[in-house]
Amino acid sequence: MTETTPTSEARPASGKRLLISVVAAAAAGILLVFAVIMPAEYGIDPLGTGGLMGLDTMTAEPTRTIEVTDVIGGNETVSEVEIPDYGDPVPLPNPAVHQDEAELRRTMTMEVPIGPFEETEIKTVLGEAKVILYSWSVDRGDIYSDFHGHAPEFGPDFFVRYEEHQEGSGNDGSLVAPFGGEHGWYWLNYNEYPVVVTLTVEGYFDDIIDYGIF
Repeated sequence: MTETTPTSEARPASGKRLLISVVAAAAAGILLVFAVIMPAEYGIDPLGTGGLMGLDTMTAEPTRTIEVTDVIGGNETVSEVEIPDYGDPVPLPNPAVHQDEAELRRTMTMEVPIGPFEETEIKTVLGEAKVILYSWSVDRGDIYSDFHGHAPEFGPDFFVRYEEHQEGSGNDGSLVAPFGGEHGWYWLNYNEYPVVVTLTVEGYFDDIIDYGIF
């Protein structure tokens, strides 16, 4: 009877080789966790590989975007249009600069007392592209003012600033609302004495909201 000697391929793996294989597999698994899974699933990138491979963007908060319409722009090109025959008007690039209004324009004047180190907000409610003229003045000293607008559909954190003064005693101006919403003034009296702000608004606003002292 002839005995057959097992080849090297048929020999069982030694304990040392098996241990090396297990350690290598564990190390590869740990590396995979730190290099791929943690950046992609949890936004944690200890090795920097997530940033290199773009995996960290998978857990990033989505970017919020909004569009604020330029309701007046466009007429800067009016000098570039071809002049028509005599008696015909030059076409406006943005005809929205003129608007017919169904309602009469409104005028409102109000006095707003503000105590020492107190603050308040007064807002006009305007539709998109509606126009107001305004004027405000303080009876004495200077105060901080911020003229800005909010749009409810854009969320509570959204606002645009039209004008800001660290100190001032009054201002005159106009506004064409870039979006429908609340547009108005925040005032802070940083003086040790009370003041009274007199505000006059004229135009096509729906309402004026007094948020009171806070």
